[in-house]
Amino acid sequence: MADKAGPLKETFPHPPRLSDAFLEEVEKVVGSADLKTSEAELIAHSRDFWPLSQIWFLKGKIPALPEAVAYPESTQEVAKIVKLSAKYNVPIVPYGGGTGVLGGAVPLFGGLVVDIKKMNEILEVNDKSLLVKVQAGINGWRYEEALNSLGYTGGHIPQSLPSSTVGGWIACRAAGQFSTKYGKIEDLVVSVEAVMPDGKVVKSKTVPRSSTGPRLEQLLLGSEGILGIITEATLHIFPFPEKRVLLSFAFDELERPLEAVRKILRRGFFPAVVRIYDEAEVSLHFRNLKELEGKSLLLFVLEGDAKLTDLEAEVVAEECRKEGGSFNGEEPVKHWLKTRFDVHLLAEMVKAGAVIDTIEIATTWDKATELYHRTIESLQAVDGTVHASGHFSHFYQDGACLYLTFGGFPTSPEEYYWQAWGAVMETTLKLGGTISHHHGVGLVRAKWIHEELGEYFEVLKKIKSAIDPLKIFNPGKLGWGE
Repeated sequence: MADKAGPLKETFPHPPRLSDAFLEEVEKVVGSADLKTSEAELIAHSRDFWPLSQIWFLKGKIPALPEAVAYPESTQEVAKIVKLSAKYNVPIVPYGGGTGVLGGAVPLFGGLVVDIKKMNEILEVNDKSLLVKVQAGINGWRYEEALNSLGYTGGHIPQSLPSSTVGGWIACRAAGQFSTKYGKIEDLVVSVEAVMPDGKVVKSKTVPRSSTGPRLEQLLLGSEGILGIITEATLHIFPFPEKRVLLSFAFDELERPLEAVRKILRRGFFPAVVRIYDEAEVSLHFRNLKELEGKSLLLFVLEGDAKLTDLEAEVVAEECRKEGGSFNGEEPVKHWLKTRFDVHLLAEMVKAGAVIDTIEIATTWDKATELYHRTIESLQAVDGTVHASGHFSHFYQDGACLYLTFGGFPTSPEEYYWQAWGAVMETTLKLGGTISHHHGVGLVRAKWIHEELGEYFEVLKKIKSAIDPLKIFNPGKLGWGE
């Protein structure tokens, strides 16, 4: 692991080979077809979507390799694998869709990757209570499609929906694009089943609320695989929206749409999607809409009961016009809906030698404008930056998430990468914001996690030591000190 003095290395020491005895016992659990040791499997599970690892990969360099990959199909199989890993002192890296962007799935110390994608079933739908019980390896797109076919929505639509998993959402403490109405993953999870580092299976009750001490799901939310492997979850679902309304408004300066959204939420209205783009992002993502040139853009998707949606549309238009917004119709929102999962341009730019990444942070309303301006300035001050922009998404009555994009063609990609990240992290900490809103910590933010958490950091390290004394669960992540 790196500290503030320098970046992570491109490769890590190759781990010791797993013993034949361990592999034979794991094979007895999952079967020979579900224990993989081929080079292709190991490389496929060596990384996630962390941009820096993609740059290394294009150079033919791999951050770290596991020694084997297991595909369990039940909680019981996961529990048996974990007990064997404890017996042989083998590191375990839980793996869902591999869509994290901070290196959280990189197997730093080799060992065994436990890929739960074969645990992909919807187990129960409770219409009366509006709940669904699923295995944690179910693909996000398949999950939402299945619910839609039954007349529901899960309300959790991250950009990674086509390839992420429900278990990954929980482990990362994720947020989806429709979160202002439906909530983030911590608002949607009702109960979980998980396998702890000693192989025991633990469950929380599926009840609306319980005042019986700290809840299991709260412990595992955002734990990124270092405290347990989530195998099942019960989540809130919602009736499929009766009506959807698309609205957009253009503003001369970014402060005005921020104020409009703050007032909308203050009045008790929570549009499903709210996104505020600065001028630079408008020119990047909406360049075909010439009427938006030089403007900040505010997008809304309103959905739900028809009468409530109509009322919400009236309030949204009223507050936006009060702040000087000009109505731009549905077209910008339709364009966003059509392109929101398309990340091919990022891949093409990286192939061309660019260093590009996104950073999501959050703060309260009274600091939102300053945080935006200061972080953009800090990125622009990094030598090599050719693009720095931001948009706000995921809104609350007390604040919002700022999502930054930076890019450049530096002579030293790694040095530039860490300087850009450091500029944003240090500016955010100085202004009292949080260094992560929904992407988690992984490897990248570990360098700043102690400063973010203060003395609570030591409390979490003690929890980790108590639950995983062998330090075999996703070691080296979250900055917790393995």
